[in-house]
Amino acid sequence: MVHVTLVPHHPKYAEAMSHLSSAPQVKDALGLSDDQTSVEGTTSFIEFIIEQERAGTQYSRVILNEEKHLVGVITLKDINTDNKTSHIGTWIGYPYWGKGYNQLAKKEILYTAFTQLDLEYVFAGAQVSNIRSQKAQEKLPYIRLNVEKEFPEEHKKIEAQVKAECVLHVIEKEAFLKDYAHTANQSG
Repeated sequence: MVHVTLVPHHPKYAEAMSHLSSAPQVKDALGLSDDQTSVEGTTSFIEFIIEQERAGTQYSRVILNEEKHLVGVITLKDINTDNKTSHIGTWIGYPYWGKGYNQLAKKEILYTAFTQLDLEYVFAGAQVSNIRSQKAQEKLPYIRLNVEKEFPEEHKKIEAQVKAECVLHVIEKEAFLKDYAHTANQSG
């Protein structure tokens, strides 16, 4: 059975994270350079994430599978406590694609976003060219698709960050928690 555990970033994960993010399928989708995916670059990224968490602007976790192997990273970034919003970003290592880890990790971090961080909206974007990411988002039962016109500032923000045309989707607290309770009742 597929299971995930989300744990805080730590330098001990740098080598495994570097290995997975260096695969062309992940590296190209994320637009990363060789320097960024090197062990040194990955260690710098981990240190940056730890600092951002201390500042309260990001909440990022390493995704471990049922065997405690690192399978990816999931992040709530650009946390804005005034308007209670954030953007979610996830990447899964190529050997772990299509196994359900992405959806499980999203469910876990979104529960934290809405119950502990008190967010109201979490935005999920994807480059128009990244069909795989769009398809993964479309599978989420609690997501509202194509909200670019409703949230134009958030849409501009994501396109500026990735320097590409993007789609924008939103997960709203009420819809997520309703779905979360429904699925918890079904499995329990």
